[in-house]
This record gives sequence, structure tokens and C-alpha cells, in this order.
Amino acid sequence: MKHPHKPYVGAIGRIAAALVLCLGASACVSGSDSYNAGQSRTTNSMQAAAVPGAKAGNLRVVKVLPTPVQGGEGASQQIAKNDVLEIDVFQVDELDRTVQVNSNGLISLPLIGEIQAAGHSARDLEKNIATAYGQKYLQSPQVTVFVKESIGQRVVVDGEVNKAGIYPVTAGSSLLGVVSQAGGLKSIADPSKIYVYRDYGDQKLVANYSVNDIRLAKKSDPTIYGGDVVVVFSSSSRVAMQNLTQILGIATKAAVFVP
Repeated sequence: MKHPHKPYVGAIGRIAAALVLCLGASACVSGSDSYNAGQSRTTNSMQAAAVPGAKAGNLRVVKVLPTPVQGGEGASQQIAKNDVLEIDVFQVDELDRTVQVNSNGLISLPLIGEIQAAGHSARDLEKNIATAYGQKYLQSPQVTVFVKESIGQRVVVDGEVNKAGIYPVTAGSSLLGVVSQAGGLKSIADPSKIYVYRDYGDQKLVANYSVNDIRLAKKSDPTIYGGDVVVVFSSSSRVAMQNLTQILGIATKAAVFVP
């Protein structure tokens, strides 16, 4: 007596065999993935254009990212566009303000109007505001500037992580820490294909890091700075394996439920 489900079992076997071949091909492709750091700068520039913050034609691949030109914390940290500042003029409450740096890097204050904020540290801005008020309006003014919200101290985490988004960073933030903030890697992520994009002067730099190498202490865990973009790419072989598992599951259900 013939088993009524035998044709479907054979179909499952053929599907599995075909997908295993695809899996092998995908693994070969993965080894020559166009995002490997060994690829030409032009190729990386074109493909990185889809990455937040990256511009085609303005991207340079490096082995290790240098510390940002404007890196730093506290008093030395430079104010950026869209930062929110609290301005306090000692014993002149009517001049106190909470302001946001506009797209031109300026803030607007009573009496003195617009003043450049972006590109200056909080201490430098304090001196500039005090000088402006002291020229016409106040005698020996004391000004305090506090950075309430800093756009420059956030990092974008994108790609194959569980919780892609924008996260705050501090002076001690590292790549592993940021990946952990984003919920860790997805099952289809390639731990060796984590790319960090960084503005360095008028350049956009990118470097490739491997989470496995960092965890095994083969490589140091790089510091992540505000303004960086971390992108985790997928593994072609892992994507193929996931597809194989899903299709086999569907085919098995079909074989079981077909009358």
C-alpha cells in the first residue's frame, strides 16, 4: 500500500536540496561581500549613500577610526546645531533663557540678538555672551551656559540589531556597549560586518569591526562618540539558512495537512 504523503515528502527533499545549494552559493558570495573593507573606496562610497549620515563620494575606508576632531566632554565639548542650552545671567532673571541652537548655529538672546553658539564650547560662549552684555547693558555680567540636550552626544544604530534607533553616549561608551543598548544582534547579523561611520573634519570615515574579535580580546573595543553611525550588516549564509528553515516548515505543514 502506498503512503499517501510520499509525494510530498519527496517534494520536501527536493526543496531542501535546492536550498542547500543556494546556501553554499550564498556563503561564497558572503566571502566577497561588497561591504568588506578591502573593496575600493568608490564602491563603498556608492553603497554607503543609503546609510544615515553618509554621502556618496565623500567616504574613506580606514582600519581604525581616529578620535573625532571635535571630540570631548564637559567644558571642552563643542556646542552643535539643534543643541538646547540654558543661559543664566547672574541676578538678572529676566535675561535667563532656554534656547535651541538653530540650523545656522545661532541663538537669539534679549538685547544682544543673535550670537554664534555652534562650534564654541560652553565656557567660550559664556565669555562671548558676557562680553556682549557688558559692552552696552550690564556691568561685569556673570553668565553660565549649560548644555541641557546635546544632539552631538547621540549615536545612530542601524541594520541587523533588535532595536535600531538613536541612543545617548558618554565618554566611556564602546562599540559593544552601543550594540547592547540596541538590543544585541539579530540572528541573521554577521558579527564580522559591523561598520562605524564617523565625521572627521570635512571627511566621512568608515571602519569595519568584528564583535567576535572584540569578545575574544583579539581586538580592542573601540570608543564610540556622539555623531557616529553604527551599521550592522546581515550574513548571506544566515539569511539563506533562515529561509531554508522557514520553507521547510511550510512544506512540512503542507505534507501533513493535505488530505
